[in-house]
Order: sequence, then C-alpha cells, then structure tokens
Amino acid sequence: MASDDPNDSSSDSPVRPGKMVTMLCIDGGGVRGIIPAVILEFLEDEIRRQDSEYDDGRLADYFDVIAGTSTGGLIATMLAAPDHKKPRNKDGRLRPLYAAHQILGFYKEQCPKIFEKSMLGNLPGIGRIKEYMRWPKYDGKYLHKLCKDILGDLKMHETITKLVIPTFDIKLLQPTIFSTEEAKRNEFKNAYLHEVCIGTSAAPTYFPAVHFETGDWEFNLIDGGVTANNPTMVAMNEVIRDSLEEHQNTRQVKATTDRTRYLVLSLGTGTKRSANKYDAEKVSNWGMVQWITPIMEVYSEASTDMVDIETAIHFRAVQSQENYLRIQACSFIEDSAPPMDVATKQSMKELECVGNLLIHEDVSRVNIDTGVYERVEGGGTNKQALERLAKLLVNERKARKRDACTAREQSLECATKLLLDKPDVRQGKVVNRKITQMSVQ
Repeated sequence: MASDDPNDSSSDSPVRPGKMVTMLCIDGGGVRGIIPAVILEFLEDEIRRQDSEYDDGRLADYFDVIAGTSTGGLIATMLAAPDHKKPRNKDGRLRPLYAAHQILGFYKEQCPKIFEKSMLGNLPGIGRIKEYMRWPKYDGKYLHKLCKDILGDLKMHETITKLVIPTFDIKLLQPTIFSTEEAKRNEFKNAYLHEVCIGTSAAPTYFPAVHFETGDWEFNLIDGGVTANNPTMVAMNEVIRDSLEEHQNTRQVKATTDRTRYLVLSLGTGTKRSANKYDAEKVSNWGMVQWITPIMEVYSEASTDMVDIETAIHFRAVQSQENYLRIQACSFIEDSAPPMDVATKQSMKELECVGNLLIHEDVSRVNIDTGVYERVEGGGTNKQALERLAKLLVNERKARKRDACTAREQSLECATKLLLDKPDVRQGKVVNRKITQMSVQ
C-alpha cells in the first residue's frame, strides 16, 4: 500500500497520492444496512479527527465514487445527494443531505415503519401461503413517500460525488445501472433520485416492482441485488466506462484499468453461511413453495461472494491487496443473519452491536480457492485498517488540493510569460494594469 506520507516518494505503490481512485461500496440487505451504517459513522469521525483543518468534511468529500445496491443504494444516496439549504463549505462544495452519523438513527426510526404492516395481514395457515403466492409482502407506500420527502426533485446528475446504483429492468430482462456521469451524458438516465432508490430497493416478494418514465424512455425496475448485491465491480467498471466516454486517448483509458490506482472500501450487510441451513439431502425434494424464500437468499449470496472473489483476484494480481478492504459480518449473535425485514427494537440493537463488534474484529480476506473468509496475518483489526484508510483518504484530498494550487500557479506563470513575450509588451506599449489584474485573479 502507498505510504501514509503524501510527500513520500519511496512508496511501494507506483501511484502517488493525488492520483488514486477512491471508492465506497455498500451491499444490499434491508434493515441489515444498520451494520455498514455503524462502520461509516466510525470512518467519518476518524477522517474528521485526522483532517480537523478541513471545514465540515464528509465522506462525499473523500470518495470519488459511492456505490450502493438496495438498502446500500439508499445509504449511498443519502451520503451523496446535495442539501441546497445548507451553506457550502469553504472550498465551495455543497453539503450532503446526511452525515454518516445520522444514518443509524434514520434506520432505527424509519425501518419499523417501512416494514410495519405486511399486506398478508394475520391470515393463518394455507390462506397465508396462498396470499404469499399472490402479493408482495409489503405495499411499499411508506418507502415511496419517505424517499420522495427526503430527496424531492433531486436528479442523478446533481450528486456531490459520483453515485452508482444497480437495478434490474424486469421488462427488458437486463441490468440497468444508474450513475451520475451517465446522467450527465444521457438525459433518459437522468432520473429522479427517489425513483432510483425505490427501484433498487424493490426486492421481489417483499416490495412491488417500480415503473417510471424519463421523457420517452420507461423503466420497470426490481431490486438491484438481482444485478449485483455487492456493487464493487459495477462501480469499478463504471469508472472505466466514464473514461471511455470522456477520453479518446488510449493511455488515459488504460490508466483506469490499473487496479493499483484504486482504493476501495466494500461493506457487507452480513452473510448467513455460518448457519449451514441447507444441504443436498434437505433440498432435493423441495418444490416451488419451499424454494420461494431460499432461492432469493441463494442468488443474493452467490452474487455477493462472486464479486468479492473477483475483486480480490484483481487486486492480488497487481500485488495491491491492501488497497481493497472488505468488511463483512460472517457471524451473528444468533449464528444466523436476521431476515432483511425484521425491524424490532431488539433485532436492530443486535445489528448495531454486530457492527460495533465487527470494527474490532481482525481484518479478514476471502480465500479465492475456498470462498471462506480468513484472518489476514499481520493485518490488525478492522478498526486499525479503517484508521489507515482514513489517513490515506485525507492525504489524497490534501495532495489533490496541493496539485490544483500548483497547476493554477503554473497556469498563471505561463500566461504572464506569454503576455510579456509579446512584442508590444517588450516595447512598453501595454499598460502594466493588465498584468496586475491577472496576478490578482
């Protein structure tokens, strides 16, 4: 990993501070979004502690890309969407709607209302099963209203930093990725943020699918977890895609494929694998009814783990494993991750506890051969890793600011030289006021 000192040129990484691509990626998982919320609060507090000179620093000031799926998409949007009512900071940057420390409170307050009343009511036995086959578990009306109230008429192109949110279009039977940069290029992808959030959260069997239009284009969306419950690879690919659109220079595009340039924090919402609930003998005689709930779990786990393994391989291939930090809860108080829609005070308290315990656990990394998370020898705890990450993010911001100042100074120096080299200037025919005005600017 690169040296913590932004002025240290002896780093073992070929990429100096100021040239990294910093990314935050958050998995889907319903109310289990409480787990990454706890971790993000710790990280933002640590960044602000280390970068105390920066005015009102938020995660969106340090991450180039924030990506999220389903509940992770909601968190990502809350961190990246601008609040036009708040004054800008001293660098002129807009402030986000939510600071990281507000996300946990939001979940505790809103999740019981989002998952308050099942459309199935209190039907017993076979009647409940029949209704379960006919309707989604929740009508989603409160979630729709909540997103609309929070995000108003904000659109994808307005976010403070690049936002990436996967969804799946059930009519076209294909993934649909919403991103800030594409919204700037293609108006039909410049959807309202509240519609995108509802779309990426429309988990089959839990919430209804979402339909909306942008001009002449229509979207028919279900949960982003169908596309990528772990959005890390989607986010990295979007960076490359943006570069392809922006640059004709092959060298510039190629630079975005260099994994040594990436600094990635990927946050999970917990895995159920430790429970070992299923085996071939148990499921071999299952029919449609028995598979209804497990099949969603199977697809979600498979998608999440494949992305983690593939990402780990990419970073290992360029000997930059430490540039990729994946924090995932593999064990719970009850030895099994709770369902995504259980929002009792007790379950949410347990999830908060899991998040806090996870911060103090040893850093783990997926074994690319077995798929099992293993402790990283000498890797320290997640707390120490997050502290190191915070330092790198702070140094990255400072290096970019320093480079920007240097570029402005060089531009001014060049412009002044060009003006002084003009014949009429050398002959004293230009008033010095012009040079003075340029210096002031």
